[in-house]
Amino acid sequence: MGTLYLVATPIGNLQDISARALTVLQAATLIAAEDTRRTRVLLDHYQIRTPAISYHEHNKLARLDQVLAALAQGDVALVSDAGTPALNDPGFELVRAAIQAGYPVSPIPGPCAPIAALTASGLPTDAFLYLGYLPRKSSERRALLAEVADLPYTLVFLESPHRAPAALQDLQAVLGERQIAVARELTKLYEEMVRGSLGEAVEYFRTQPPRGEITFVVEGLRKPPPWSEAELEGALRAALAEGLPAAQAAGQIAARSGWPRRQVYSRLSALQDKPGKTKNTG
Repeated sequence: MGTLYLVATPIGNLQDISARALTVLQAATLIAAEDTRRTRVLLDHYQIRTPAISYHEHNKLARLDQVLAALAQGDVALVSDAGTPALNDPGFELVRAAIQAGYPVSPIPGPCAPIAALTASGLPTDAFLYLGYLPRKSSERRALLAEVADLPYTLVFLESPHRAPAALQDLQAVLGERQIAVARELTKLYEEMVRGSLGEAVEYFRTQPPRGEITFVVEGLRKPPPWSEAELEGALRAALAEGLPAAQAAGQIAARSGWPRRQVYSRLSALQDKPGKTKNTG
């Protein structure tokens, strides 16, 4: 029984491939490649003679049985045109079919354009949302962006160069004036990282039409700083004056102030317990 290996390949510089990836490609009985012509450039560079078949968006379902039959005889390596396979590239169906058939599936990590762009963007990397390619139509782009506009996570998108200027305008219109890093041609000769506000990016690419693969890394919604002690107490006293139940007031004020609900409730209770105050626990 063979193993299905998901082999990450260079996104530009051919030296960005791991020794383990080369070993797997050399030892596999078959390579399933998104584009055999592009993969052959890599294989020839490293003098790898493993047979390769095409496995792309238009034949991926028809190829399943052939790849599973090859797995019965030995290891199969899945590669995309560039980067990590099955991530915005064909592979999900094959991975699922191999798992259901009982074959081991093993990732061989390596280059990945969205992660490379994120780490070099200068924007927060502790929590991010990767959404792949933006929709082609402006109306659909704006609808998607409206769904994620209020999320605090760094947003990562892929885009084609000819749609990038219009996509940047939609990003600015829906998300407002946030910071963005536009990564272009990463690891290649003309690698470029444009950082600044969305407005600055719109203006830059108005006069510098982008070329090559594009990744957008966009700042998430910034939370306002927590209220000061004085602001919090003012809101608490106003809530007490209105006669709001404590639980309701604490929830509302916590949501607006940035203070933890438990602390808000505790401070509200302390104010209620002061002489001259009417306690209202709701």
